Amino acid sequence: MNTILVLVVAAVVLLGGGYLFISNSNSPVPSGNGTMVEDTVMEKSDDTTIGDSIERDESMVTNEVMEGEDMMQKGSYEEYSPEKLALAENGKVVLYFHADWCPICRGLESEILANPAGVPNDVHILRVNYDTSKDLKQKYGVTYQHTFVQVDANGNLLAKWGDATTLAQVLAKVK
Repeated sequence: MNTILVLVVAAVVLLGGGYLFISNSNSPVPSGNGTMVEDTVMEKSDDTTIGDSIERDESMVTNEVMEGEDMMQKGSYEEYSPEKLALAENGKVVLYFHADWCPICRGLESEILANPAGVPNDVHILRVNYDTSKDLKQKYGVTYQHTFVQVDANGNLLAKWGDATTLAQVLAKVK
């Protein structure tokens, strides 16, 4: 009985330490536009971590090309707002339910920010805060972070998936 208890405690300590190591990485990540994205860890007075956040510029990443006098928007990765669903009129919109504390989300976001040109013309990935967007999670039946929902310009669900961990996997599911 004591041996089992010791093994359980050891497993919890090892898993917790691994999680803290991954989630407390202090390496800046290039954003693809010359700025660096830095991890910020908030701490309580007793030095225990209470949350992580990643600082981003307001626009996130947008690839734009000048054509004549008109500006044509290529692919983009940016924060969600309801009016951005209109991008689906001339392209494809994917809602990305992201959590700053999620290692898969952070890895995928780092990949996108390091190579913004990897988001093809006409694809717009809108970053939705998984922790605070309860209405959108309910509307689309999202039950876990790193879920992707492709929508039309009216916000109607076209496809939903949660098994993508790389940009190539995300794009392979876009219809």
